[in-house]
Amino acid sequence: MEQLKYKSNQLILQLEAKFNRYLYEKIDWSWRLNSIIGARGTGKTTLLLQRLKNEHGLNDDSVYVSLDDFYFSNNRFFDFAAEFHQKGGKYIFADEVHKYKNWSQEIKNIYDTFPGLNIVFTGSSIIDIRKQDADLSRRAIFYNLTGLSFREYLSLADIYKAEPITLDNIIHNHVELSAEIIKNIKPLQYFENYLRYGYYPYFYENPSLFYRRLEQTLMLILENDLNFIQEFDYGNIQKIKQLLYILSVNVPFKPNILKLSEKTKISRNTLISYLHYLEKAQIIQMVYHSGVSTSILQKPEKIYLNNTNLSFLLANNTPDKGTLRETFFLNQLRCNHLVESSKVGDFIVDNNYIFEIGGKNKTKKQIRETPDSYVVADDIEIGAYDKIPLWLFGFLY
Repeated sequence: MEQLKYKSNQLILQLEAKFNRYLYEKIDWSWRLNSIIGARGTGKTTLLLQRLKNEHGLNDDSVYVSLDDFYFSNNRFFDFAAEFHQKGGKYIFADEVHKYKNWSQEIKNIYDTFPGLNIVFTGSSIIDIRKQDADLSRRAIFYNLTGLSFREYLSLADIYKAEPITLDNIIHNHVELSAEIIKNIKPLQYFENYLRYGYYPYFYENPSLFYRRLEQTLMLILENDLNFIQEFDYGNIQKIKQLLYILSVNVPFKPNILKLSEKTKISRNTLISYLHYLEKAQIIQMVYHSGVSTSILQKPEKIYLNNTNLSFLLANNTPDKGTLRETFFLNQLRCNHLVESSKVGDFIVDNNYIFEIGGKNKTKKQIRETPDSYVVADDIEIGAYDKIPLWLFGFLY
């Protein structure tokens, strides 16, 4: 156990906590069992270490452990927690729990046996932790961590720091909000860089290696993380890669599931199931018609890549401009809002607002007769009336 505490202290000392992610302030850290779910590369480990460093430092009552550590190949997590508790331990920050066999049952047992222990654990977004046999859903509070917003990218890159802006505030006060921001920076000067490499925090470490690391992250999700799904057939990996390529050159993709099934040689139901898990892994995002059930076997109306960084990677650095705009808008809104396909505009948000996405010359012609409808325009610093600059939606979280 001492070696694990030593590793924890080393990670804390090495951490450069430049700013806290949007989720940091939303978590009720006083709750005894919190779960942070997210895809690879979105910063779950950093979030744990930030909390540990900010509130506990190197105190003996707190520790960070990764459950894929060699230590746990020959030692039970429950036994570690018991010993840690006996030595006065109060806070365990457990990373990568899904890589440890029977993790949900042991966490439940730790929670029930040691009421003085607080646990925060992270897991892959690709598995449904809420459906684990140990029924953690009655004990844990679950949070989902996405990649960096445009606002967070500007903060991490030491360009501009600002608080998040609510959607209602953007809709009703976008002119004043944009004017205040452009007093300090030219947002369009940095927006293209964000679309290319600003969504994943590791851009900050070495921008020249960004796409290599992003590709490695994608391959790890496909070749390792998908194996945590019981019904997944590893022999279909190449077919899934083919599917992603098809999506990258066609998105926003209106799927013909039958044709996709024939092209990839994956059965219809299996294909729809894979799409579901690719979305949970934050590789793609699917949009359904407003009011339509989103069960695992329901065909989506449109399929996008999860974020614009993936668009540049998979489309050989030449993604479609219109697709980028819609991908960005959908990605930034989905963090806190319900976004569905609209028969009038491109999207309907929270069953209320209609948005049509386009370039700077986009007009409201298509949605003029629709109440609560807005044009979201790229390549403009400031809007007017019902025309809102696209980049401003990057300040939502």
